[in-house]
Amino acid sequence: MRNGPSQSIRKRLEAAVLEIFAAGDFHRVSMRTIAKKAGVGFGTIYRYYGSKEKLLFTFVDAWLGVLTERMIDHLQGLEDPKERLRKVIWVMLDYYERNPDGVNVLLLCVPQKTWMADQTFEQRKMFGVFQEVVRKSQENGLLNPNVQPGLVVDAIIALVNRRAAMWIYKGRKESLADQANVLFSVLWDGISGPERKPGA
Repeated sequence: MRNGPSQSIRKRLEAAVLEIFAAGDFHRVSMRTIAKKAGVGFGTIYRYYGSKEKLLFTFVDAWLGVLTERMIDHLQGLEDPKERLRKVIWVMLDYYERNPDGVNVLLLCVPQKTWMADQTFEQRKMFGVFQEVVRKSQENGLLNPNVQPGLVVDAIIALVNRRAAMWIYKGRKESLADQANVLFSVLWDGISGPERKPGA
């Protein structure tokens, strides 16, 4: 953000946004509540972000940006297309498990229709990583080539996000990351190439 707030202000705002939105209802949260929690003037927040929605989406975008970079980092040096797909699922679950407030905000608080109207919703870099992994798997004959990569990406995200939402709902009593292999198997049986032998 050009001429944006200082790093100190951003960190205080990010912490306040995650805590307040994770614990409350989006429509009941006010900019003044966030300002008080962060120890930042209301006018300062309004000047840099303009609205509660923009403030929230800015930090959701940053949070997903960190997830994307972790994904890229974990995929480095991993050549097997199947294992790359498995790793993508594990990274998402592991990141969600390490950031439960972020999961609460992303899956249970962010108003989807409002977010769709904001440019941060596209997450082009993240979806680019996903689609590259899917395309390479299709090129190697591991995934059904007749399925659009975007549909596979949607299936991955839907499966992981549903599992994470239920994890929150049930009180976070088990490890999300430990469920990666099971979720991958569920997904793999539905999208693998038509000529793949059972158990391959």
